Amino acid sequence: MKRVKYYLFLSVLFMMYSCNEKQEKLAVEVYETSAKGNKLTKITTIESADSLVTIKLLPNKTLQTISGFGGAFTESSAYLLNKLSKKNRDTIIQAYFSKDGANYSLTRTHMNSCDFSLTNYSYTPVEGDKNLEHFTIEEDMDDLIPMIKDAMAASEDGFNIFGSPWSAAPWMKDNNKWVGGKLLPEYYDTWALFFSKYIEAYKAQGIEIWGFTVENEPHGNGNNWESMHYTPKEMTDFVEFHLGPKLEADGYGDKIILGYDQNREGLKEWVDEMYRDEASSKYFDGTAIHWYESTYDYFPEALQYAHNKAPNKYLIETEGCIDSQVPVWQDDSWYWKKEATDWGYDWREPEKKYLHPKYAPVNRYARDIIGCLNNWVDGWVDWNMVLDRQGGPNWFENWCVAPVIVDPEKDEVYFTPLFYTMAHFSKFIRPNAKVIAHENSDTKLMATAAQNPDGSISVVLFNEFETPKSVNLTLNDKTVTFSIDAQAIQTIVIPKA
Repeated sequence: MKRVKYYLFLSVLFMMYSCNEKQEKLAVEVYETSAKGNKLTKITTIESADSLVTIKLLPNKTLQTISGFGGAFTESSAYLLNKLSKKNRDTIIQAYFSKDGANYSLTRTHMNSCDFSLTNYSYTPVEGDKNLEHFTIEEDMDDLIPMIKDAMAASEDGFNIFGSPWSAAPWMKDNNKWVGGKLLPEYYDTWALFFSKYIEAYKAQGIEIWGFTVENEPHGNGNNWESMHYTPKEMTDFVEFHLGPKLEADGYGDKIILGYDQNREGLKEWVDEMYRDEASSKYFDGTAIHWYESTYDYFPEALQYAHNKAPNKYLIETEGCIDSQVPVWQDDSWYWKKEATDWGYDWREPEKKYLHPKYAPVNRYARDIIGCLNNWVDGWVDWNMVLDRQGGPNWFENWCVAPVIVDPEKDEVYFTPLFYTMAHFSKFIRPNAKVIAHENSDTKLMATAAQNPDGSISVVLFNEFETPKSVNLTLNDKTVTFSIDAQAIQTIVIPKA
């Protein structure tokens, strides 16, 4: 009996060896950014680690279609670019938008001023101008529009751009102020016309607007900077009865309208109202979300709920940044350490402070983007592309961190690790890519994957922890083994077979 078992063991061992011999090697390119100093560096030497993770790609199980990755054009960023030398300005634009750079594909900008403007301003300066006969984008002509045009010239593939208003001009609001208050019902049609006028004005400058979010942060922002409040019903009514029909009547029915545009914890009540019936759903093309509810939690249940409520609509992260934080200059290691705080670290109500621990900036970006992609989010847009060493300029002194920090007085540029983190996604996962399912044996190693329109597959891994890991990656009957360093993010590119 023992001899039979022994021969059976040998037979199984031989079969396993034969299968492994027949399994072809998977051809890949590996790019890594790490706490040890890699910056989207192509890895050519494979080192093994004690911990082995197996990841199996399932390309036949496709999920959401990618709309894009990118950042926001703000007056602050554009103003800073104009203060740099032409060489450094061009370097930043090329880094963000060229094919050799991050190749951003989805972008945002503000309509009227926002906190990252130099002052408060409106495209509708004349009080009581219901027909917007004096509508003007003159305030955008010196800085914002030149930045967008330079980006368009640098982008071989092109990119989509959507606008977001922080507030209507005070004369349209019930409190007659930039901060807080609501749009007066008598100006609902005027405000819908505002969106149409904006499309026309930007089109005259050679800039096509892809779409809009209806309102940045409709809950408000603590009575700090420009804001205008909506309840879910008020926003839905405005879109169904005013904005949607107006854009349709003016020949802009193809423009994308994204509702909500704030933190994920409030998603359920908003999507329930936005998609309350066929009449309202007709005008909403998707839902916009921010990440500020927590430094680490990406709220998968809320994202799943929003997707299931409207599975054929967009679900786009439209703003995220390391907020309430002055940037650290020329110190890559800081961006990998748990030193950064956010608004909730100081100001959140006690029972929700647990959502806001100190968390490493790179970790926050990589964790959130991968978590979003694994829960039906199809686009992810960063906030300011460029800020100064103070984290501005910002008229409210609401300092934040951007992937690129500049010192305009010394004409110096610092590409932080956040820039390379964003590029791991934007450069390698292109618009119209399909997120594909995967199996992952290690819950501590975050992973996501997408198949691009050209047939290539990009896999992004994030190892937050201090232990390197070996990874066995399988696609169909092919496999490859490589390693990911401690505190590292990798993109693995699998060319089309």
